[in-house]
Amino acid sequence: MQAHEIDYHIYGEEMQYVEIELDPQEAVVAEAGSFMMMDSGIKMDTIFGDGSNQSEGIMGKLFSAGKRMLTGENLFMTVFLNQSNDKRKASFASPYPGKIVPIDITDFGGKFICQKDAFLCAAKGVSVGIEFSRKLGRGLIGGEGFIMQKLEGDGLAFVHAGGTLARKELHAGEVLKVDTGCIVGFSPTVHYDIEFIGGIKNTIFGGEGLFYATLRGPGVVYIQSLPFSRLAGRIYAAAPQGGGQQRGEGSILGGLGNLLDGDNRF
Repeated sequence: MQAHEIDYHIYGEEMQYVEIELDPQEAVVAEAGSFMMMDSGIKMDTIFGDGSNQSEGIMGKLFSAGKRMLTGENLFMTVFLNQSNDKRKASFASPYPGKIVPIDITDFGGKFICQKDAFLCAAKGVSVGIEFSRKLGRGLIGGEGFIMQKLEGDGLAFVHAGGTLARKELHAGEVLKVDTGCIVGFSPTVHYDIEFIGGIKNTIFGGEGLFYATLRGPGVVYIQSLPFSRLAGRIYAAAPQGGGQQRGEGSILGGLGNLLDGDNRF
């Protein structure tokens, strides 16, 4: 084992957090902003990149950080090291309602591909890199970018899925068509491509975008029902428009409907 072997427990239903138990000198690396709480005796340290190239000097650190910059993530990550002589626990929370998914990377041949904002934390020693699409067109028209993250190593990693999680096992040649934003991650044996929906009515009036992703087996695919981009779009659409005036959402009565509903803010 190159990565630290950690124990964990996931708490909650809709807003989950993962509690990781660290033996003495064990460590976990986490995305900046995911920290929730930790026991005394754990040292928190900010590092360049994911820590996988720290032994290679300044150039290794810069290369590790540069990979994260290409995916649009923070240049820095945080390492939590248990410096005590007993077991200690550190917890990390999901950023919005959904599920935390434990991924044993050894089950996927040492590599797992995921959306660039899905990674939450992992055992120290797991490498968080970039996965370029074989076709540039996927990035130009796919809506989610042609750069995805790849998790490599032989330890545990935790990714976050918005809403409800679906796990699909695809047989060889089996195809699953998915909204591009709903993909959480998949095993490296899955072939990923972008396909045009087609049809004038679908293009103009469909409201589902112009493209969807096609995932061809064999392999395992994780799908989320509520990608963050969709959640953010709904929140923005429901926000007061201009000067704090509230919209009468879902009612032709507008402000009068709000009054009847017990909301007297106009």
